[in-house]
Amino acid sequence: MSKPILFTGSGVALVTPMYPDGRINYGKLEELVDWHVEMGTDALIVCGTTGEAPTLKMDEHLEAIRVAVARAAGRIPVIAGTGSNDTDHCINSCREAKRLGADGLLLVTPYYNKTSQRGLVAHYTTVASATDLPLILYNVPSRTGLDIKPETMAQMYRDIDTVVGLKQASPDMAATAKLAAISEVPIYSGNDDLTVPVMALGGLGVITVLGNVAPAITRDICRLWLDGNTDASRALFLQWMDLAQGLFTDVNPIPVKEAMNRMGMEVGDCRLPLYTMEPAAADKLADLLRRHGLVK
Repeated sequence: MSKPILFTGSGVALVTPMYPDGRINYGKLEELVDWHVEMGTDALIVCGTTGEAPTLKMDEHLEAIRVAVARAAGRIPVIAGTGSNDTDHCINSCREAKRLGADGLLLVTPYYNKTSQRGLVAHYTTVASATDLPLILYNVPSRTGLDIKPETMAQMYRDIDTVVGLKQASPDMAATAKLAAISEVPIYSGNDDLTVPVMALGGLGVITVLGNVAPAITRDICRLWLDGNTDASRALFLQWMDLAQGLFTDVNPIPVKEAMNRMGMEVGDCRLPLYTMEPAAADKLADLLRRHGLVK
């Protein structure tokens, strides 16, 4: 029996908007949800890396999920980031996200303490036994120091009923190709500058940072490709590649919050230890935004 697909196309990894004093601006979060619905974004991912999950207190984390789900009101899938390097904590977060109405969960690999490939299987199997929500696993070795090997991912997709996809935030395209060759797991690019290459291997879209500032463009890159208009998708992808890469000239989500603030979206700064961009780098990012007509 085929597994459900949470979404195809552009899933935006939402920033967590904040006031100048560092409190979460839940009203602004509601505005962002409405904007993405209007722009045709295909899914929203809250409290992930781009949402500064590592510095959100548990009550903030859950309130952000609650607010996003309530505001979306079924108009767009809301996928909650609930991964952890503590399996018990991950399970508790998953259960709370289900209670709050999340449509699915994004589960980053255990970080810092890490684990073996066998440990990954045990971790995700244990988490899956505690929730019936669909799970997208999240492979980002540059941040976690841990890589889900293609064979491991194929095994988990085959053996864990609720595993329905992989966010592949690894530049190792050979590994992505191998996974596509040995498994039918839906793959979402976790890097905006690899969206089209991943879809060329059969991927279903992207979990995007660029979509925070250019949601319609990111949506169109995916929809054009998935509809078979590959030349138009490729051209649009290459046209916006410079901004996609510019949003990673500092640690994510520092640049994307800088960009959104330059666009007048008032999402605030990041919490420490993430810090503001160097002025010269911020000005270069502003030049990219002007080049693409996102600021004057």
